[in-house]
Amino acid sequence: MKQFNFSGLFILDLANNHQGDVEHGINIIRAMGAALKEQGVRGGIKFQFRQLDSFIHPEYQGKKDIPHVQRFLSTRLEKNDYQRLISVVREEGLVPICTPFDEESVDLIEELDIDVIKVASCSASDTPLLERVAMARMPTVASTGGLDTEQIDRMVDIFSRENLNFALHHCVSIYPTPLSNLQLNQIDNLKSRYDPVPIGWSTHEDPDDTTTVQLAYSKGASFFERHVGVETEKYSLNRYSSNPAQIKKWIQGYHRAVESCGSPERPPATLVEREALRSLMRGVYARQSIKQGGKISRSDVFFAMPAVESNFLSGNWQSGLVADRDYQINDPISVPGSAHELTEEELVRSILLQIKGMLRHARISCGDTKNIELSHHYGLKRFREFGVAIIDIINRSYCKKLLIQLPRQKHPYHYHKKKEETFHVLQGSFEVTSDGFKESLTTGDTYLVEPGKWHKFATLNGVIFEEISTTHYNDDSFYQDPYIAGLPREERKTVISGWQ
Repeated sequence: MKQFNFSGLFILDLANNHQGDVEHGINIIRAMGAALKEQGVRGGIKFQFRQLDSFIHPEYQGKKDIPHVQRFLSTRLEKNDYQRLISVVREEGLVPICTPFDEESVDLIEELDIDVIKVASCSASDTPLLERVAMARMPTVASTGGLDTEQIDRMVDIFSRENLNFALHHCVSIYPTPLSNLQLNQIDNLKSRYDPVPIGWSTHEDPDDTTTVQLAYSKGASFFERHVGVETEKYSLNRYSSNPAQIKKWIQGYHRAVESCGSPERPPATLVEREALRSLMRGVYARQSIKQGGKISRSDVFFAMPAVESNFLSGNWQSGLVADRDYQINDPISVPGSAHELTEEELVRSILLQIKGMLRHARISCGDTKNIELSHHYGLKRFREFGVAIIDIINRSYCKKLLIQLPRQKHPYHYHKKKEETFHVLQGSFEVTSDGFKESLTTGDTYLVEPGKWHKFATLNGVIFEEISTTHYNDDSFYQDPYIAGLPREERKTVISGWQ
């Protein structure tokens, strides 16, 4: 199956704006190609295919009072015409994309080797067409204008059954779309309901508007579409299609949004920001004389601004710091003398904080958890290297646990004599090795571990997965490493009651 990266793609819909004139269509493609290159973005040109002799009922072929019929018939192009247009698209370094409105048009898309299929909103509930699109097994993007949730679910199900590489567009099928009808919150809903499917924004608002694309990007839309054309003395342009100048301004608005929104991950503070904040922070100062080598307690210090250079900050304060030198009253406690090794309680607290953060990010709630187990095979201090956090859900004749591994954490080779277990990945990815064979698992995947099977697992970026098994027994884990095997269970486990 062809794979396609939708992120950062700008789809420019030529639709019927070629007016049935191939040369006019070529001029539009070249003008839009130049605009996209100038703005430094990936672009595609989208066509629309209809087998008009069968798409329009024979009794309505000559009707002038039926919406769209005469426009479709008057802008008809033949197969060789589309071949010319598609060749120009490729010359411009753009992606050829096409919307089929009937099954025969999917045949033509395959024949012309077009890269991506686009399903229009009016066809997104057309089951026969959706099934034919799915059979093509091509990269596909579908608009959702006017659909209810059940209809979108049905379309997603058809595509998912074929393991299709597909994306969804939030779209409002009003031409042009008033700002009051844009419903950009639906981008959030689509992202939440259909994660990890890429979500884009197909837009029909005023072509001079550059704000909406910024809002859509900030909502999480990762690719964009709008109608385009070029106005001439012979051909006018409709109210929802953009000319090349408007496209450039539209993409410039997108660039401003990208710059303003920044990284999706939490970035480190800039030097300017750090300095501004430090000027308002409190430093740690000696309340009384402190001798070198002595432990510094809370009663020995006070907190006040300004925090001078090399001053230890109040936010980093911990009892038990060792004085690196003698301090007199009001002296700033310095950073070099402040280093100390975390206590076991502090280490556990920092680990739980990280685990909570991963669960919040995944939107997984464990309720009033009774038992959290930190499995640390080479000691608690090496937990972030070797280990796993285990939350017990239930353990009867059936058992369910929630397992969390921090980024770059590993779990060593072991097996169970009694327990059969299935891993179900809820978020993230990890690699399971069983009897020497490796398998990479990601969100939604399952993996069966039968009794007696040696297995280990490791994650690069962190993972949360369920372990669904037969009854768990505390004496049923056997490790390959003699060091771990020789440890009493209580020395390789730290059990916490609740989150406290």
